[in-house]
Amino acid sequence: MLVLLPPSEGKAPSGRGASLKLESLSLPGLTAAREAVLGELVELCAGDVEKASQVLGLSEGLRGEVAKNAGLLTAGARPAGEIYTGVLYDALDLASLDTAAKRRAARSLLVFSGLWGAVRVTDRIPSYRCSMGVKLPGLGALGAYWRTPMASVLPEAAGGGLVLDLRSSAYAAAWKPKGEVAGRTATVRVLHSQVVDGVEKRSVVSHFNKATKGRIVRALLTAGVAPKDPAELVEVLRDLGYVVEAEAPGRAGKPWSLDVVVTEIH
Repeated sequence: MLVLLPPSEGKAPSGRGASLKLESLSLPGLTAAREAVLGELVELCAGDVEKASQVLGLSEGLRGEVAKNAGLLTAGARPAGEIYTGVLYDALDLASLDTAAKRRAARSLLVFSGLWGAVRVTDRIPSYRCSMGVKLPGLGALGAYWRTPMASVLPEAAGGGLVLDLRSSAYAAAWKPKGEVAGRTATVRVLHSQVVDGVEKRSVVSHFNKATKGRIVRALLTAGVAPKDPAELVEVLRDLGYVVEAEAPGRAGKPWSLDVVVTEIH
């Protein structure tokens, strides 16, 4: 099972240990592309702060992120699972998993990133600011930039099992599973169900959507289950107590769509 996750805008501080070693990151087929994005980002942020802030879409209160990016080559690095914070990662709570579940997380979780393309939670990276929606002056829009290297690397990373895609749309644009891989891919949407004047109404609540996805991943890792395909995933999630509505694709080579329906927001 391969689980595709979005990163978080909020990140923990860089570590105090050794600095980034690009060649040590997972998915070595992405190294050249990572080097190009990293080089341009550092150069941009070492120059005009105003320009860098505009390119990165930073508010006045986030100008400090420019200096942080300028120092990426020498900043300390720590596991990506510790760098990424925010709602989904708080709910996932990797640090509190038992040893077996942590091993499963290391094997199955892949976090997409505007800067790194995609990394595993054990890959050591510094804290940074660069979303997939950024358009760098030299490389252009990162969502489009990553499509070519991802297309050659991700199918192999997906292996022969289930691909559980929990990414937001901006990060999903960097790699769309195709063909046989798409047929064993499941995307998940979390819907909040309320009864208003006797009529059920469903809505997507962004904060809760992320938290529920984090809890789903944690439940799968803790249970030690590895569904082989979307149909099996539906049954596993139902066994774990989730209300799931599944829509199988109308034709081969398309992903499944799963709605997880909840009645309480927390």
